[in-house]
Amino acid sequence: MMMILMLAGILSGMAIPVQTSINSRLGMKIGSPYGAAAISFFVGTLILLIAALLTEHRFLSIFGLPPSLPWWIVIGGGCLGVFYLTSNILLLPRLGSALTVVVTLLGQMIMAIAIDHFGWFHVPVHELNLPRMIGILFIIFGVFIIKKY
Repeated sequence: MMMILMLAGILSGMAIPVQTSINSRLGMKIGSPYGAAAISFFVGTLILLIAALLTEHRFLSIFGLPPSLPWWIVIGGGCLGVFYLTSNILLLPRLGSALTVVVTLLGQMIMAIAIDHFGWFHVPVHELNLPRMIGILFIIFGVFIIKKY
């Protein structure tokens, strides 16, 4: 089961540079990277609505969000998604696909290790250790290699 989940993660990761390339091309064709991001989110929203309506019985409960729910939980994911997608659209034509992916991966890994180490957002704690630090150093080394070649 773990191998299937890891394969799903790899396939998901492979989709990112494809999505970024498509959205970047769309942004160039319509003359607006922000318009491309908006189209991407609109299409994604439609697909999510259809999938949720077909598969989830509790989907409509989103309209009854508990008042105690912090505002940042409600809007944080969407705001960060817009930032990530739009940043990638803007970076890809300037950095290329590989460098765009590897620098965003480096950022993701640095933040993921901090979240794990400190247990932010109620994530189980996984303390920073030497193997994790070495992993980050390998990614940094990869950034320099990809940038140079």
